[in-house]
Amino acid sequence: MNRLNEKVAIVTGAGSGMGLEEAKLLAQEGAKVVLTDINESNVMKAAADIRAGGGTAVAYKQDVASEEQWSTIVSEVIGKFGKIDILVNNAGISLATSMLETTLEQWDKVIAINMTSVFLGMKHVIPHMMTSKQGSIINISSIAGLTGGSGAGAYTASKGGVRLLSKAAAVDYGKFNIRVNSVHPGFITTPMSEHLIQNEQMNQWFLSQTALPRVGEASEVAQAVLFLASDESSYITGAELAVDGGVTAK
Repeated sequence: MNRLNEKVAIVTGAGSGMGLEEAKLLAQEGAKVVLTDINESNVMKAAADIRAGGGTAVAYKQDVASEEQWSTIVSEVIGKFGKIDILVNNAGISLATSMLETTLEQWDKVIAINMTSVFLGMKHVIPHMMTSKQGSIINISSIAGLTGGSGAGAYTASKGGVRLLSKAAAVDYGKFNIRVNSVHPGFITTPMSEHLIQNEQMNQWFLSQTALPRVGEASEVAQAVLFLASDESSYITGAELAVDGGVTAK
């Protein structure tokens, strides 16, 4: 407990799934958590639940691909808490469509939500971290950002972009004691993937790809985020942390 005492964290896509588990765990460890999500009712309930459990949380509806909304939310967070110590760029969408079947509209949407949002979040948060000369940014990528997956070109491109954008930011802003790392989840049970994991044929395929004989839980990704957010990872930046049960070890 209290590994993040009095730190201020922003978590995007925090209304459900991995983002929700990340926000809950950061709050349990003492952080003042700002939850954002495109689904307003989900994110408001998530923040209320954290407060009911004794944590500090506020919520905003956010389209992470909107620079105007990033600017507004970051300004409000600074006005309310005076600083931002942790940024978790978690929001994202999936698209299991081959390159030849992907429309330009679909491509633009995936890139905007999965990668441009990460750029915008860092662009608006890093100046405040530079002022305080410290900060930890955790960008949620995917195993698709480490390997060339089949049948999901736009998604793979977006997650690969997050991986290298994280490294570029780590190199540029390390002199300000700002750490930037990427997390690469594998097959994780979330509301987005639950219907696939419950399908016996798909579940068996997932298990055939992993070294550990099970799919992962969103709470296990949250533990990785907590480690990178905490001072325990104070000499780690520009790294890729795979939470994938050994998929990328094969």
